[in-house]
Amino acid sequence: MAASARSYNVSPPRPHITKRKKKKKEREKGKEKRRKKGRKKEEKREEKRKRKEEKTLTTPQDAIDALNSLQTPFALIEARRKAGIRPDANSVREMRGYLARIGYGSADLDRLNIVHVAGTKGKGSTCAFVDSILSRYQAAHGVPARVGLFTSPHLIAVRERIRIGSRPISEDLFARYFFQVWDRLESSDAAADLVEPGTKPIYARYLTLLSYHVFLSEGVDAAVYETGIGGEYDATNVVDRPVAAAISTLGIDHVYVLGDTVDKIAWHKAGIMKPGSPAFTIEQVPAAAEVLRSRAAEKGVHLETLDIDPRLSLGPTPVKIRPDAAFQKKNASLAIALAETVLRKLAPTLVPEARDLSAPLPKEFVEGLERVVWRGRCEVKEEERVAWHIDGAHTVDSLKMAARWFVGECSGKKGPKVLVFNQQGRTEAVDFLDGLCNTVKKGSSAEEGSDVGGGKGFEHVIFCTNVTYAETGYKRGILLLTPFYSFFLFFHHSTLFLLPTPSLAIPISHIPFPIFPIPNPHSLNTLLKGHENNHSHPHTTHNTQSQSSMVTNRLK
Repeated sequence: MAASARSYNVSPPRPHITKRKKKKKEREKGKEKRRKKGRKKEEKREEKRKRKEEKTLTTPQDAIDALNSLQTPFALIEARRKAGIRPDANSVREMRGYLARIGYGSADLDRLNIVHVAGTKGKGSTCAFVDSILSRYQAAHGVPARVGLFTSPHLIAVRERIRIGSRPISEDLFARYFFQVWDRLESSDAAADLVEPGTKPIYARYLTLLSYHVFLSEGVDAAVYETGIGGEYDATNVVDRPVAAAISTLGIDHVYVLGDTVDKIAWHKAGIMKPGSPAFTIEQVPAAAEVLRSRAAEKGVHLETLDIDPRLSLGPTPVKIRPDAAFQKKNASLAIALAETVLRKLAPTLVPEARDLSAPLPKEFVEGLERVVWRGRCEVKEEERVAWHIDGAHTVDSLKMAARWFVGECSGKKGPKVLVFNQQGRTEAVDFLDGLCNTVKKGSSAEEGSDVGGGKGFEHVIFCTNVTYAETGYKRGILLLTPFYSFFLFFHHSTLFLLPTPSLAIPISHIPFPIFPIPNPHSLNTLLKGHENNHSHPHTTHNTQSQSSMVTNRLK
């Protein structure tokens, strides 16, 4: 009885406490449910934002903005220069890594049947000639199926660097393939031992990478590639089996990267020669020729030195090479040999196996050489009373050659001469202008060395900035001049129309040349400050219309 009456003091659950716990659990469950729902909403918003961003970042202007983000700041370039950092074998290894990261290898590039051209002067013209000849064969015979051309720098728009069928690729095509490469570089971790995952190559290398993707995607089966700087360590030198290689005229250029003597420069340029592929060059200075022969022997490459092709003068009328100068005929001769080599591989029945220098060139070759369009290179445009002579160069020798071409073009013509000059902030501007203006003043023609200029040089000069504008304001992608080029316009006759950019128009006799080694030789304010200490220039003005009126009145 006592045991059955034992009490354990266990209180029965109170109803109000049980309800509170239950409500608390329900509240916690509700909160967790709302948190999950919130997270799902946030995830959906994030996905929507990403989709919108991906959809938005596909326009041509987006591509230009992204590309411009890959430019190396000038201050960093100068710092590397001072530190002695130069392109080396790692540069090519990295390019191979990036190529693998977007899904391609050396064997894929073989499908392009690449013609590779290096040189100091004339490599762009040589490439343009080859492209034009192959395009004529494509139009007449369907071989090659598609012709690609990769050159630098561009004159107006960056798309000019990548051409198919002799035309720059469209804006939409450029944007589409640009972001395909961009996304592959970000998502792939291939070749992690060569390049750090998630990184991208700098501006010029990215465009080289893009060109391979464009050409392979578009079914190009013959591509002409111009090197950027040098050859051995150039971004284009990931091609192991080019159909042919060529080296145009060599001289002193890019001394910081390539060396300060022509033999050192020749060593770099010769880097594009590859075993099993024929190579061509033209007459070079002895030091350069010796290095080219030596490197060809080391690589087991057959290097052929070409004279001006005699077939250019055969037939009822000579082939019209523009300009009609020896240097351009040498470039055309290189192009003929390169085009013949490509065609012998792609269409052996169209081109004889052995070169017959006694027979006239085939019609397609003549048309290709005569119809080539290479804007901004020895280009002449007539506009009412003005003759515009347009060219660009990056060495003193090349500028002198351009000046001789200009004098020859103006031989026998009347009217004042005006120079419009652009050059990006290097101390070489002094030598550039000195050689250019003295050559014009001397009046030596390109071929004869005769004094056709009567000792009279430019009456006026106009210095333009590197900033370009559209009617609606600054346009980001319209023009990007490489720091290594000087672009200029020669004017002849009696009217002048100035470019819509801030510029300086003053008589050339008033220019104190020593002021040019300054950070920005195109800065109007800096030039004016320099002039205040030397000369009085009441006609110099910021107003473009005033400049135009002033110069036009002086030319009348």
